[in-house]
Amino acid sequence: MWPFDFLNPNHPPMASRSRAHADTGTKLEQNLHVFQSDHFDADAFVQSKCHSLNEKEIRQLCSYLLDLKRASAEEMRRSVYANYTAFIRTSKEISDLEGELSSMKNLLSTQATLVHGLAEGVHIDSLSDVVPESTSDRSSTDEFREPSDLEKWLTEFTDHLDVLLAERRVDEALLSLDEGERVASEAKEKKTLGHAVLLSLQTAIAERRQKLADQLAEIACQPSTRGAELCAVILALKKLGDGPRAHSLLLNAHCQKYQFNMKNLRPSSTSYGGAYTAALSQLVFSGIAQAATDSLVIFGKEPAYASELVMWSTKQIEAFALLVKRHALTSSAAAGGLRDAAECVQIALGHCSLLEARGLALCPVLLKLFRPSVEQALDANLKRIEESTAALAAADDWELTHPPSVTRTSGRPVGTVLGSTGAYQHKLSSSAHRFNLMVQDFFEDVGPLLSMQLGGKALEGLFQVFNAYVNTLIRALPGSMEEEASFEDSGNKIVRMAETEAQQIALLANASLLADELLPRAAMKLASLANHKDDLQRRASDRQSRHPEQREWKKRLVNSVDRLKDSFCQQHALDLIFTEEGDSHLTAEMYINMEGNADEIEWFPSLIFQELYVKLNRMAAIAADMFVGRERFAILLLMRLTETVILWLSQDQSFWDDIEEGPKPLGHLGLQQFYLDMKFVTCFASQGRYLSRNLLRVVNDIISKAMSAFTATGMDPYSVLPDDDWFTDIAQDAMERLSGKPKVANGERDLNSPTASVSAQSMSSVRSHGSY
Repeated sequence: MWPFDFLNPNHPPMASRSRAHADTGTKLEQNLHVFQSDHFDADAFVQSKCHSLNEKEIRQLCSYLLDLKRASAEEMRRSVYANYTAFIRTSKEISDLEGELSSMKNLLSTQATLVHGLAEGVHIDSLSDVVPESTSDRSSTDEFREPSDLEKWLTEFTDHLDVLLAERRVDEALLSLDEGERVASEAKEKKTLGHAVLLSLQTAIAERRQKLADQLAEIACQPSTRGAELCAVILALKKLGDGPRAHSLLLNAHCQKYQFNMKNLRPSSTSYGGAYTAALSQLVFSGIAQAATDSLVIFGKEPAYASELVMWSTKQIEAFALLVKRHALTSSAAAGGLRDAAECVQIALGHCSLLEARGLALCPVLLKLFRPSVEQALDANLKRIEESTAALAAADDWELTHPPSVTRTSGRPVGTVLGSTGAYQHKLSSSAHRFNLMVQDFFEDVGPLLSMQLGGKALEGLFQVFNAYVNTLIRALPGSMEEEASFEDSGNKIVRMAETEAQQIALLANASLLADELLPRAAMKLASLANHKDDLQRRASDRQSRHPEQREWKKRLVNSVDRLKDSFCQQHALDLIFTEEGDSHLTAEMYINMEGNADEIEWFPSLIFQELYVKLNRMAAIAADMFVGRERFAILLLMRLTETVILWLSQDQSFWDDIEEGPKPLGHLGLQQFYLDMKFVTCFASQGRYLSRNLLRVVNDIISKAMSAFTATGMDPYSVLPDDDWFTDIAQDAMERLSGKPKVANGERDLNSPTASVSAQSMSSVRSHGSY
């Protein structure tokens, strides 16, 4: 295994690799040693490992590596954002702690200086009592000498500095303070001043510095201080050595500025939430952007200040999101206004993304704050679709019509959405038309919210709404009201019943067209928006592997339609098999009681199978008009209905108990009628193109069970059954007569004389009945 085999797209899945991880970990670590060399040559390494790969395999590997790179970058970004707040908070606490330690150090230094000064003063005073007289005389003469330039400067320094502070001449005051620091430093180094004098000078400088800092802070807090003046004040405060305070004042000043401007912004004066969101975004994000610019200019990229800027910006965005939700999103979300909610989010994200140029990637924070409100709007929108569709179903006449000429909420007419020859040319009932239009609008509204990873939630929610609509259609079937309590949906359960077969098939037309074409086509809008940045080559290579979640979603829609199809087939099968009093039309007596009446028998399929054939023909004619272009669904429906009836016969244990155990044994006439009925089923199913393998298998199993029951009486079934042509002719004649096209007699065969047709050839044909 070469070192990057784990990047091979054909590599076994992670679940199987994890089991061998312990065995291959050491080998993999040894293979990775080659990358640790300081002289590693990537090009030579790739050439040595890829010389046996063809162009297609190399392209596939490169494509997979790019996907892995993007996935890795996305995972790193998520990890950084997930822990960034904690990192910033910790950095801020460390910075504050360093400031407090520095302040404590300065305080201790000042106290130590005061203690030493007091000690020296006491020492000097104690020595003054024992000074020699000659020294006293010399000191008295020194009182009359002229003061030095340094002494004169010291006398004027504090007065001059107080004047500058009183007149708020900041630049000159800063220069004077710097000069005082320089003089004090030189005096301390050269010892030209006494310790008490030096201490007095240092104390005076510290007091004036603090006073100037307080003046600058007061100026920075005034609302009238803006722009260049604010930057100058903050820069001066930083030069005084109070950088953290200066940075906090800078951020607060910008916050106060846009908050002051927000007083003129009234949510009630805007026509809709988007206008308010746009105006508020302009104020907030421009303020954050200007604060970031000023911070970078004055403080540079020092981590402590950058962290404080990010923390401050996050708090401003949280306050901004709270205002937007209060004045714009909440009302839209509660009313199901997904379009308005999406517009507000997009406006805010558009302004927030502009901060990335200043190093503030805060869109994930904003998305996290807006997500609950948008999810509420999404849920309310889906609920509105469900309730509106259920209300229309209560008055739906279940007549299929072309879509009405209406204009959608997006402003475009219905017919232009998917083209003049698109799916909108199909017919639906009124409730299904309404459902489809609302779904089209829904997918247009939810498209901008893909950046919030709400695509999957939207698809799941829409499936639940469609499933609820299918439950409504099932309740519209006669005889299904007793099953109403089994449905989990809590929507409007009042629905207009579909009385006729045409109306009942219209229910299936609604559900099948929505699930097979209209909803998946509308959902493709999500995929096109999600992949609009993909290059053409990638789209071509991934054509077969795109959107697996949508394929799975469509499969779930089809499975939901299958529930309606099963209910439809079950209802019609029960109508065929049972009477209104609960008696069965399909019993063993109809076969075992035929013995002794051979002369009176007119060979024809049993009545229940005649009715099944007539019903299927009638439904086929109705479905041909309703499923234009979708004939396969109609064929599958008839196939399912036929299978339902035959499966019921196969699984009716009481029927087979009577056939196999009495009260009378199954005679040759009963076996012949039973075989004719099954042959009739296979003939009309084959002619209608809905003879499935499963139906053929069940029919063969039923025939085998009947022949086994006849064999148990001690007779050979093959000796009493006519040949297959006889059964086929009767079945064909029955289909023609039942369909209104009686067969013209040709005199070649008497269908009512089966015994004359028994031959060795018929015996071999009957033995091969398993091929039917």
